[in-house]
Amino acid sequence: MTDAVIPDPSAQVRRTILAVPGSSERFLTKARGLAADAVFLDLEDAVAPPAKEAARGQIVRALGEPWAAPIVTVRVNDWTTPWTYADVVEVVGGAGAHIDALVLPKVQSAEQIVALDLLLTQVERTHGLAVGRIGIEAQIEDALGLLNVNRIAAASPRMQSLVFGPGDFMASMGMASTNVGEQPEGYDRGDAFHHVLFSILVAARAHGLAAIDGPYVAIRDIEGFRRSARASAALGYDGKWVLHPDQIAAGNEIFTPSQADFDRALRMIEAYAAATAEAGGAVGAIVVDDEMVDEAGMKVAQRIVAKGTAAGLAASTT
Repeated sequence: MTDAVIPDPSAQVRRTILAVPGSSERFLTKARGLAADAVFLDLEDAVAPPAKEAARGQIVRALGEPWAAPIVTVRVNDWTTPWTYADVVEVVGGAGAHIDALVLPKVQSAEQIVALDLLLTQVERTHGLAVGRIGIEAQIEDALGLLNVNRIAAASPRMQSLVFGPGDFMASMGMASTNVGEQPEGYDRGDAFHHVLFSILVAARAHGLAAIDGPYVAIRDIEGFRRSARASAALGYDGKWVLHPDQIAAGNEIFTPSQADFDRALRMIEAYAAATAEAGGAVGAIVVDDEMVDEAGMKVAQRIVAKGTAAGLAASTT
């Protein structure tokens, strides 16, 4: 498929990914200076059919401007529509050097990822772009996509993340709720989305990808957003889509390890390294802060430190 090495997605922080309608000059301009870790310029659900062709040009022009977000992506239309091919050809052909990844919505099979990979490769070669540098992020939005999620995750070396799409997923399952991202009213037996979230997370981790939770559409309900984000962060998700600038600060906070957890993880790593060394007696398990720490605990600590360091944390000086 591709013939270049793809950047390691685990080294990229994706705590918050801001949705930006590609047909809105005002939103594109405003989003350039916002403090999200990533943005996706949307050609799909946020753009009405009559505006999709013009939106491609607006996105190309916007991509030529500086962006505060370290990761800039574009969501194209899904393969069942008449727009996907032209989305890729026009946007990547016009501004591919400024695109980190394409987001493919409503992915149902690995073959859809392979098709996008092949098209991207041809466009990159045609325009003299580094082949394979542009990644792919796949949205899982229905039952078939969830059943095939493991094959989707492994479909291309371009794959960078799996993203849960709660709105279309709720519709495909017949869930009786219009509050996308919230628990369906009347379901009182736990988390209605636990199975889908965990299945996506397992597939992502098995293939070294980021796992991203979908949006919470009640943009003024910051506490509701926090509740939703905390749940996926607790599972191990890397971040969450945000629909409004007010959600960015909350998302960045929730998907960053706390300073206390970060400092404790550093203590665990330091103490364990000393204890397991020959000079320290080659001990295989120790006690740190009144809790047993062994090799498994070390892996948890190392992941917390890696995630916190990537987000800009440093050891407390007091």
